[in-house]
Amino acid sequence: MNIPAHAPLHLLHTATVGTLATHARQPAGFPYPSVLPFAPDARHCPTILVSRLAEHTHNLHADPRAGFLAVDAPEGDVLGGQRVTLLGRFEPVDPSPELVRRYLRYHPDAERYLALGDFTFWIMTLERLRYIGGFGAMGWLDGAELDPLPPLAASDEEALIAEFSRRPRGAGSVELLGVDRYGADLNYNGVRERCAFDAARSDIETLHGALEVCMERRSN
Repeated sequence: MNIPAHAPLHLLHTATVGTLATHARQPAGFPYPSVLPFAPDARHCPTILVSRLAEHTHNLHADPRAGFLAVDAPEGDVLGGQRVTLLGRFEPVDPSPELVRRYLRYHPDAERYLALGDFTFWIMTLERLRYIGGFGAMGWLDGAELDPLPPLAASDEEALIAEFSRRPRGAGSVELLGVDRYGADLNYNGVRERCAFDAARSDIETLHGALEVCMERRSN
């Protein structure tokens, strides 16, 4: 059945950890699953930070094809919650300052791993995905269908984060982690939250307005 692309898109911004399944080298041919934290990139695909010594790192160097599972199961209800399985290829990427800053906003504890110098960033190129939103709500999407709009530039995202970080907030602690054309990722009192916009924002002016509403709603 047809599924709205915004459902798996928002899920990839809600989950904090995922299951990476690579092709094992030994014993050859078996799937090798491993749980690890991730952050969505500007196109909503998983960015992972892994040790060069890790088994899945060796597996990805031998065969970059992989599956990646993200789950949102409130109160442990996996079958009643949401889950999305991504199929694609992981490639190592250079740790640009923008990439590092964005990943550390989502996972600040990862700074200690970066200091070791033995960890590498990998980003998934998405080919297909299957989303399940509960009983009877499921379907496949091509990777390009997840988000047909051009991604928000890192400089625009960082400018918005800097602006809203300077503003005083209410009693709760609200931190803006990431912004895209479909929503904002917040840290509210230590808990990751997704504030979904009612529609995609194609320009900075309307994006700014939607973000204003999100932050105001969470601050009150």
